[in-house]
Amino acid sequence: MRILHHGQNFIIREFSVEEKNLFCDLFEDTDVTRYLPYRSPEQYLEMFEITLEDYLKGPFGRFGIFHTENSDFIGMCLARNFADVSGQIEIGYTLSKKYWGKGIATEVSRALVKYCFLNTQGNEIVAVTDLDNTGSQKVLEKAGFMRVDNLRRADREMAYYIVKRG
Repeated sequence: MRILHHGQNFIIREFSVEEKNLFCDLFEDTDVTRYLPYRSPEQYLEMFEITLEDYLKGPFGRFGIFHTENSDFIGMCLARNFADVSGQIEIGYTLSKKYWGKGIATEVSRALVKYCFLNTQGNEIVAVTDLDNTGSQKVLEKAGFMRVDNLRRADREMAYYIVKRG
C-alpha cells in the first residue's frame, strides 16, 4: 500500500479493498457533498472500484486521509490530469464534517502539491471550487494557490486556482 504523505496529523495513502464503506459513507452527508456534482450511491461504489484500479496505472488517483494517531478516517483526496486544460494536474479533497475547520484541508492541499511536483513533470497544479464555496477558496489560498480567471464550463462557472512549480 503506497503512502503519499505521512505527517504529524494525518497519513494520505491508497485505500484498501476493505475500506469501500468508509469511502462511500463519506458522501452520504449532504453538507459534505453540497458543492460536489450529484452522484448516486451506486456511482460512488463504481468510483471506489475505479479508484483501486487506478493504483496500478501510475501516480494519480483518489486516496484516503487517515488520522496518524488513531487511524480515524478523515476523508479522501485526489490528484489527476486536469480534464479542462492539458498539462495541468488537478488536486481536490473531501473531508468528513467533524474534521472541518482544523487546518487539515490546507495541509492536505500542500501535501498533494508536493507529491505531484515530486512524482510528475507537471509545472502547474490546479484546483477548482464552486463559486459559493468560500471555505475551500480560503483553504487553497492558505495552501499557496493563486486565484485566476474563473473556469467556464458548459454547465457552470468555477473558481479556478493555480500554483506553479518553483
